[in-house]
Amino acid sequence: QVQLVESGGGLVQAGVSLRLSCAASGRTFSRNVMGWFRQAPGKGREFVAAINWSSSITDYADSVKGRFTISRDNAKNTMYLQMNSLKAEDTAVYYCAAEGSERTWLTLGSPGRYDYWGQGTQVTVSS
Repeated sequence: QVQLVESGGGLVQAGVSLRLSCAASGRTFSRNVMGWFRQAPGKGREFVAAINWSSSITDYADSVKGRFTISRDNAKNTMYLQMNSLKAEDTAVYYCAAEGSERTWLTLGSPGRYDYWGQGTQVTVSS
């Protein structure tokens, strides 16, 4: 059974940093795109960042560019999201996602590109 498990969320003050992790099990994703999405209260799920299998290509939402960094360790089947200079508007449940089969006709930011989703981890930033 394939599982994606997020960790690292919490309640923090604005301006500090958090590092989220997404540990995959049940299959390897070393040749697949992985990404982070988030959903704030009362809003739809939105793209945050994505990374290709070799880490040579990354993509970010405009709202997090320059503050967030996505990375992965294929040997550990794990993906990370380093979040710096957090703002109150970053408050959301953060979900990791992984591509099962290649869908290169979809952008990295398209939810339809991803087959597997984690349960989410809450990030709350107080101002």
